[in-house]
Amino acid sequence: MTEPSERQPRRNGRVRMTGKERREQLLEIGRRLFAERGFDATSVEEIAAKAGVSKPVVYEHFGGKEGLYAVVVDREVRQLLDMVTNALTGGHPREMLEQAAFALLDYIEQSTEGFRILVRDSPVGSTGTFATLISDIATQVEHVLASEFKARGYDPKHAPMYAQMLVGMVALTGQWWLDVRKPRKAEVAAHLVNLAWNGLSGLEQKPTLRSREHK
Repeated sequence: MTEPSERQPRRNGRVRMTGKERREQLLEIGRRLFAERGFDATSVEEIAAKAGVSKPVVYEHFGGKEGLYAVVVDREVRQLLDMVTNALTGGHPREMLEQAAFALLDYIEQSTEGFRILVRDSPVGSTGTFATLISDIATQVEHVLASEFKARGYDPKHAPMYAQMLVGMVALTGQWWLDVRKPRKAEVAAHLVNLAWNGLSGLEQKPTLRSREHK
């Protein structure tokens, strides 16, 4: 008896995808179309046509366009949060800010389509909006600011607010860099941290990253 996970040959000789393979194919096609056109301009008909299946197949796997979009967004959110969390390896607070900024720019560079999806307006009822994502990332760096505020005699209760400011600044700069791609990633990260760490009144003329060498 053939296992359900094995591919079944069709009568025309082509190999039929397993349910898991079909689901991944639809997710990849949907991800590409959502990045290019946005949620509203993408249709189930087009997703199905690109996959070479009928519309009911898309509904069977995701219940509709909204369900497919939600899975795509959830994957991108988890990937970005994992990258930021894993990048925060410790060290001086300034180095941790560098790590967080560089992680976001890494994600933009490696998952351009995913970032385009995240920064678009999400449909009503969708989870993982860009504002929510920014809040989640800010939580990851909040403790860095809290400890630094305490050491410098500032009230640490303001750390969450400053974390939102800093991460928002990095995210908006990332949206700009997504299209221009100049200067190089390490230079963008260095200037971001320069502004965040020194403020406008204490900017370094030629900022560099301290935590590690970046290309």
